[in-house]
Amino acid sequence: MSIPVADKPYLRIGEVARLLGTQTHVLRYWESEFPQLKPTRAASGQRLFRREDLETLILIKTLLQEQGYTIAGARRRLEELRQAAQAQDRRQHISQVKDELKDILKLLD
Repeated sequence: MSIPVADKPYLRIGEVARLLGTQTHVLRYWESEFPQLKPTRAASGQRLFRREDLETLILIKTLLQEQGYTIAGARRRLEELRQAAQAQDRRQHISQVKDELKDILKLLD
């Protein structure tokens, strides 16, 4: 799902609801059910969502409404995806360190 977003660092809950085609109470409920969602708050108490939060909300909506996951199942799937991304980051970091060590060895020869 591709949603055009203005280059704003934060979006208010109403803007996010319009972009996702859902209601604000649904977003507040998802916030209570998914620990991955942690919008910041303005001084007025208004929820402010970052682009990263919007991407998570798009994934949650896809899992729940298009793929038929339950809330608990979607929560587990999000955690699985987070762990897989972390593992991929670790693999890339290890590969980068190995390459740097090989370069150092070449310099020492």
